[in-house]
Amino acid sequence: MSTALKLGSPPVTGIKMGRKHGSLKASKLKVFAVDGDAGDTASFPSFLPKEVEKIKDPFVRSLSKRMQRLPVQMGLSESCIMSSCIKPLRQSNKTSPVVLLHCFDSSCLEWRCTYPLLEEAGLEAWAVDVLGWGFSDLASKRHHLYQLWKSYMKRPMILVGPSLGASAAIDFAVHYPEAVEKLVLINPSVYAEGTGELAKLPKSVAYAGVSFLKSLPLRFYANMLAFNGIPFLTILDWTSVGRLHCLLPWWKDATVNFMLSGGYNVISQIKQVKHRTLIICGQHDQIVSYQLVVKLHSELSNAILREVPGSGHLPHVDNPKCVAKLIADFAQGDADVDAKSQFGLPQLTALPR
Repeated sequence: MSTALKLGSPPVTGIKMGRKHGSLKASKLKVFAVDGDAGDTASFPSFLPKEVEKIKDPFVRSLSKRMQRLPVQMGLSESCIMSSCIKPLRQSNKTSPVVLLHCFDSSCLEWRCTYPLLEEAGLEAWAVDVLGWGFSDLASKRHHLYQLWKSYMKRPMILVGPSLGASAAIDFAVHYPEAVEKLVLINPSVYAEGTGELAKLPKSVAYAGVSFLKSLPLRFYANMLAFNGIPFLTILDWTSVGRLHCLLPWWKDATVNFMLSGGYNVISQIKQVKHRTLIICGQHDQIVSYQLVVKLHSELSNAILREVPGSGHLPHVDNPKCVAKLIADFAQGDADVDAKSQFGLPQLTALPR
């Protein structure tokens, strides 16, 4: 469905273990997976659909059991919104929190491969569901993220946004610059003019389109587009992961509301971003063109650009060690050095291919 791809990334995720990079070794990731299996008797959170029990991916099973809902007060006269996230095991005032958003029509489980590596690197990582997406309730996305940050983090954060999540990150950074220290934008989808003509659809047609967005064939096709050479049974499992949040009772209403609201249009906000920014792009991304990534790099006043070889639209999924190292180095202030020395990644000058 071209409409779904216009809104952001394929709404499915998976894992394809890549090469070893830097000090984040594959063995550590394996330990995490084994530990997750060893503790598989632990129960899944009650707010997750029961279908999560059928997921075979050990990274999903392990991380989903750490999911929790935190109360977020949206206003003085409003009740709390129960907001789903993966909360760090340890918090420290000595480091900046790294807050991981996700793609359109996805959830924080998208970070199941990279998240444990960020923890191994000593970062205080939060994987949060953008409100109205993932496993959270409905509300204002930007204001909700601010209230979540104000209630639980309270220090300038490194905000990470993949695909359409990059639009959410830019929108947030422009409106709440004091809450952001740095930005990381992964294959950023930031030049779409919102949802375009979809915002004018009659509600009945919009609901029909959203029902198709939930369908297994479309989700399966999105996996095929995002990844190559993946076994059939693995793709089926990833398809189940990618549509898990669609089984929540409010998902259809949330998606239609987002579509009819006009969605994100941050084109006019890009040049207002003054924060230090790391742009990560996958070499074989079939969703966001390299030319648009180059354009974004040129329009941001303080940005560096890194390409992940062999990766597609979701490098934090198909090359988690590389992405985790890039984020960790950027968070610690030495991305310019380690991106080249540890990975042999090109020091891109943003010239067209």
